[in-house]
Amino acid sequence: MLDRVLPILMLVGSNVFMTFAWYGHLKHKSAPLLITILASWGIAFFEYSLQVPANRMGSAVYSVVQLKTIQEVITLVIFAGFSAWFLGQPLKWNHYAAFALIVGASFLMFYQPDAKPAG
Repeated sequence: MLDRVLPILMLVGSNVFMTFAWYGHLKHKSAPLLITILASWGIAFFEYSLQVPANRMGSAVYSVVQLKTIQEVITLVIFAGFSAWFLGQPLKWNHYAAFALIVGASFLMFYQPDAKPAG
């Protein structure tokens, strides 16, 4: 069980760091661009410190396609919360509808139909 859950928790942590690295500076637009880039790189180091081992461990129990799908869903959830909480840009109905479609598509990545028809 831990071998399935730990990579996902690490992906959540890595996505929190990366969201701040990519978008956190938008709240501080007066900061010099070079300082912003260097700060983002520094934050991204912690993202990579979680992302790389999460993918390595996760590949033992998930396919690469499944890992990427998990990461993308986590990214959207983290970004949605970040956008509303940190940047003050709440989601609208169409964002929720689009997210529901992505979750449906993600289900298909994990769906494994039987190879032989029953009967």
